[in-house]
Amino acid sequence: MNKIPEPMSRLRLVPISKLAAAPKWQLETMRALREPLFLWITQGQGRINLGGSTRGFHPHNAIFIPAGTLHGFQAMTRVQGTAVYFGHDHGLDLPNLPLHLRLREASQHAEVAHLVDSVQRELDGGRPLAQKAAYHQLGLLSIWLDRRSQDMLEDGAQASPQLNANERLTARYAALLEREFGSSLNVSDYATALGVTATHLTRACRASCGRTALEMMQARRLYEARRLLLETDIAVQDIARSLGFSTAGYFARAFAQHIGEPPSAYRKARPAHARVLN
Repeated sequence: MNKIPEPMSRLRLVPISKLAAAPKWQLETMRALREPLFLWITQGQGRINLGGSTRGFHPHNAIFIPAGTLHGFQAMTRVQGTAVYFGHDHGLDLPNLPLHLRLREASQHAEVAHLVDSVQRELDGGRPLAQKAAYHQLGLLSIWLDRRSQDMLEDGAQASPQLNANERLTARYAALLEREFGSSLNVSDYATALGVTATHLTRACRASCGRTALEMMQARRLYEARRLLLETDIAVQDIARSLGFSTAGYFARAFAQHIGEPPSAYRKARPAHARVLN
């Protein structure tokens, strides 16, 4: 697989209203981040797909997404809250599975809000060792996540999405796709690697997230193409090569067919397509 430049990955807090206002292609493309993400929803509602399982979210929901977890996000009303991007080198003991916690008690809401606010104050305060202090606050958040998931298990509730067979296969496909979307592998190649037929894989993906395996692969490649066109000055032919397209011309035609304009024109209109996700 060709090396694709990664987006910045440092500890940062982003208003969820900004995340929810991102272009649809950024928000709804099923993909996996290379860093953990914590979402604290304080207002609004929508749907989130975690690892192939779609759930609704509402105010006072806390959602933890481990690095490498397939997810997609759809806001149905005006959503507010905070998204905490941990960065690559967080060094924290975090849950291995995604968590979706629906908090009903005011004391729980206040506890999460305090933890998130403490991280924000450290990052905004400009004091010495602020980054280190912020990560210590995140360590307390990781303990809170563990405690809440244990409480739910004791109450007989499930904090992590329970996946059926189709969702498990889709999650495996998405994890493989995340590693190899820059290669020239096709759906049949992925299916063979997963030990199923292409038809079976396509059926599972459609049942899990409403898209075929091919549509998921195309969406992931086009997401990366758009990101590279907006955030870098890498030549179009090099982007095409890094994403597994045989020629720059083939890439340009495929991009124009799905996006409505060729890569060069898309890049020239960069301010109009400005990325606001994080």
